[in-house]
Amino acid sequence: MKFSLSLLSLGLLTGAFASNVLELDPDNFDGIVGKGKPGLVEFFAPWCGHCKNLAPVYEQLADAYTHAKDKVIIAKVDADGVGRPLGQKYGVTGYPTLKWFNANGEAEPYEGGRDLDALAAFITSKTGVKSNIKPPPPPATLILDSHTFDEVVFNKDHDTLVTFTAPWCGHCKNLKPKYEEVAKTFASEPNCVVANIDADAEANRPIATRYEIKSFPTIKFFPKGKDEPVDYEGDRSEQAFVDFLNEKCGTSRAVGGGLNAKAGRETEFDSLASKFVVATGDARDALFKEASVLAAQIGPAAKHYVRVMEKVVNGTEDYVSKESKRLASILKKRTLSPAKLDEIQIKANILAAFNSPEKSEEKVERSFEEL
Repeated sequence: MKFSLSLLSLGLLTGAFASNVLELDPDNFDGIVGKGKPGLVEFFAPWCGHCKNLAPVYEQLADAYTHAKDKVIIAKVDADGVGRPLGQKYGVTGYPTLKWFNANGEAEPYEGGRDLDALAAFITSKTGVKSNIKPPPPPATLILDSHTFDEVVFNKDHDTLVTFTAPWCGHCKNLKPKYEEVAKTFASEPNCVVANIDADAEANRPIATRYEIKSFPTIKFFPKGKDEPVDYEGDRSEQAFVDFLNEKCGTSRAVGGGLNAKAGRETEFDSLASKFVVATGDARDALFKEASVLAAQIGPAAKHYVRVMEKVVNGTEDYVSKESKRLASILKKRTLSPAKLDEIQIKANILAAFNSPEKSEEKVERSFEEL
């Protein structure tokens, strides 16, 4: 039994590291290259740092053409080991060297970019075979230029956070993925726009000059209805950006998407909820009526407070605990639309306002007893 399991494990491990890059050497090279199928061949050395950097990209390239193995070859040769004679034959003097071989085996150097898109575009241009690389989703960050900048940042319907960046700037490159996540977090907030402008592009330099952009990235917040921006001088972490925008835009977003625990809460209703939890009889009925009258003045979220009170007044004492557990389960699964999840998070937040202090103390005492 142990022997069988070991073989099974070995098979799974082998499958996990299977490569679609064809390995060539002096024994099989001539039987594959120049036999009717064109291909890209990498001549590498195992010790080469640049080769190691290219390796995962080259694997992705081979994966992107698995559907066309009968039309194009993606291969590699260890030109410093067993394949050294091939490296010498094709004039390889540095690593990695990439060469394109046509269907007849005639070679030409590949001198394009070594990112996945550039390599795939080259192969497609040579063969007409398209890769199966899925295009990346459109960025959540709004990209501005000299034509759209004023229209966006001076729009009276929303606040705008803008990063002024340059394509060559290392700090900008490091900031980009975090900033994109922030943009995704606020994508459902129409009154809070997360934007970027290439301030080093020639066409956009008048914008950079107007705001005296002297280093990259520079970050500015444009409040709606104001003519001048505010410099963002906080940390450049995702949490710091979210906290800043929540404060400036009046939102309640959480890092990673969704709403935080403050969303939907109303101070006046929180006070009524606290009193309601410990009240009984006529006092509880009076608080329910007071909340019903106040709800018309507060806004949409207030109806959730009133609904909870109504359920309890009508005899459903365990409504808060049961509904809280149900909503927590839905939020954990996160299978609904973002808008629906926001609505459920607000309901869950409001239910939390009805947590009895006594019950919280009992829970703490019970935890200590269990310990």
